[in-house]
Amino acid sequence: MKKRTYQFSSAYVSRYFDASFKELDTIVDRKKAIIITDDHVFAAHKSKFKNWNVICLKPGEEYKVQPTVDAVIEQLIEFQADRKSILIGVGGGVITDITGYVASVYMRGIQFGFVPTSLLAMVDASIGGKNGIDVGPYKNMVGIIRQPSFLFYDLSLLKTLPLAEWSNGFAEIIKHACILDKGLFSILESSSLSKMMKNKALLTKVILRNVDLKSSIVKKDEFEVGERKLLNFGHTLGHALETQYELTHGQAVSLGMVFAAWLSAHLLGFKDADQLEKVLVDYGLPTRSGFDLAKVFNVLKMDKKRVSKTMSYILLQKMGKGVIKEIDLIQLEAHLATFNALNKKIK
Repeated sequence: MKKRTYQFSSAYVSRYFDASFKELDTIVDRKKAIIITDDHVFAAHKSKFKNWNVICLKPGEEYKVQPTVDAVIEQLIEFQADRKSILIGVGGGVITDITGYVASVYMRGIQFGFVPTSLLAMVDASIGGKNGIDVGPYKNMVGIIRQPSFLFYDLSLLKTLPLAEWSNGFAEIIKHACILDKGLFSILESSSLSKMMKNKALLTKVILRNVDLKSSIVKKDEFEVGERKLLNFGHTLGHALETQYELTHGQAVSLGMVFAAWLSAHLLGFKDADQLEKVLVDYGLPTRSGFDLAKVFNVLKMDKKRVSKTMSYILLQKMGKGVIKEIDLIQLEAHLATFNALNKKIK
């Protein structure tokens, strides 16, 4: 088990790599720890949870809402959790979001850590301190930025991951490459989903690179007042599509990245939109689907990156170089309408 510590504005986060779940009790006291997971993860790894205090939730984004938070808090009270307790989110992005949020508000804040079990959570959702819940169709509308005490990486947990969840995770890996690291994009371009799944050494290298990339940008701008906004590449349209259609987060972000690349070509002369689409296809992600413009834009315009009548949209100047551009909402809707006309409707 290898340890590395990242320093943020008001917290240190320890990252444990090459770890095994059975080593978890070497960094936390079982008596003070309460694991939060979901039914799918619990069923897939039931033996690992033996002799741990566990709260098990229903899986899925639709349960990332306030009633779930209320139910978890009631169970914490039954466990007699106090200010010395520590919550451990074992699961994907929904579980890490809920765990961090509950830990931040229970007794005005207790410690928490994450054991991400999906590729998406390993490279993105568990990193950076964003914790929160959805309100109706608006993703992550309520939440807080607060860093976990630790991130615990057991890559063997990926063995039970469905194929669709591998694609889901690679959407965020591709995103990081587009905005921050042309070299990483080249690695992805020379491989594919099937090849990456079979090459443990390369997969480990890619995951570590993504952890370092995101951690580095969060350290520079922890509370998203500037450069951290780049991490929203593909997410403005992506979140709106995700809440309106039966799409995974990765599928929605993939479609959002294609639009952002198309817009980058029109506004900034970006030349690699076709390469981006090819890589997305190679990793099992959709690239072209139309949508109900009025319905989607109604959600999109309430995105947290909107200020008055403009939206901070993340575009690509070149591969590996993301930029923040303020776009008037009326112009953005017009661009979306043009792009949407090129695609078939999502069913």
